[in-house]
Amino acid sequence: MKKMLAILLTLVMVVSLAACGNSSTPSAETTAAAQETTAATTTAPAETTTATDGAPVILSKGPNGEDAVSATTLGLTPDEIAKVKAGNYTAAIVFHYGGNDWSTSQLQGLTDTFNNLGIKIVATTDANFSAEQQVSDIETVMALDPDIIVSIPTDPVATADAYQRAADKGIKLVFMDNVPQGFTAGQNYVSCVSADNYGNGIVAADLIGEALGGQGKVGIVHFDVDFFVTNQRLEAFEKTMSEKYPNIQVVSKMGFKDPNATSEVADAMLTQNPDIQAIFAHWDVPAEGVLSSLRAAGRTDVKLSTIDLGNNVAKEIAEGNILGLGAQLPYDQGVAEATLGVYALLDKAAPAYVAVPALRVDQNNILDAYKQVYQVEAPDWLVEAANSK
Repeated sequence: MKKMLAILLTLVMVVSLAACGNSSTPSAETTAAAQETTAATTTAPAETTTATDGAPVILSKGPNGEDAVSATTLGLTPDEIAKVKAGNYTAAIVFHYGGNDWSTSQLQGLTDTFNNLGIKIVATTDANFSAEQQVSDIETVMALDPDIIVSIPTDPVATADAYQRAADKGIKLVFMDNVPQGFTAGQNYVSCVSADNYGNGIVAADLIGEALGGQGKVGIVHFDVDFFVTNQRLEAFEKTMSEKYPNIQVVSKMGFKDPNATSEVADAMLTQNPDIQAIFAHWDVPAEGVLSSLRAAGRTDVKLSTIDLGNNVAKEIAEGNILGLGAQLPYDQGVAEATLGVYALLDKAAPAYVAVPALRVDQNNILDAYKQVYQVEAPDWLVEAANSK
């Protein structure tokens, strides 16, 4: 399903980490057909923040403070598609980390779109959160002379020089979620694509606020690294709690750097705050560690919300063990990133910052949300879990 050349790089397309369920996201035939007239399509959200006219509202700003342009506005004409298909273009994808469902789905959106446009993917790399490895990956990918690189910087400072060398070589750069320090859209890179991470932080806060009836004690398990999108999530969660739920007290805020070590962080939080009633974890993999800690401590009464619809947390939501989450739409993000790379090849003006709306996911809409996030029907195991509630 996912095709890549064997090169001297660490390949993505791996089975998700032990703490994250396997991702099975087959190619969506409907997307392939739609891309004959447009290279970026999204279905109507199951439940999003909306304006009075019913359109999704994107609350996040870009890395340089840009207003977001909706990914649904991107598109290619039949003539543009034909021109790209005749160009024999190539692309490379340089991940910060490939071992989760978000990366797998994002890669699928990129792969489907590039394939539909006749663009060959010559490399896909996984830096495993190492800036040094990512710099090496960029250098190795540059030797393959791709026309487009789609990437998410592991460290916006440490990787900036390597990305600039790629830009100086004429490679079109499209970023996921964050951009290297000092980079300006239209000069050093084409565009940045993200989810509405601020909106997703609000969703995570509302899930807890509603579950606690506006009163209680809450903990936060957060990524203790200066990363643009996670910073937005945390800011939104804390501001929503403070302003919308003033009678909910954040009694503990503990950080982690290893997403697979959050059970220890949660252990400490529970020990120091035995009366805690809910916890927000920064994304799905850390949330799994927190849930493991809650179970080990016999504290399944503690409510839990997070962000990102990984397979494991989808099952936990369906079974009622996690309140819910704010979901990104990584497949749609991948489609948008590939499309923006093509904009650059065609010298077509591209918006500086593109985003997809936040999606609230809970036990009530888990099956519809899964289909929207992964562009496939909910698998049997999730349907069974949802029907068992």
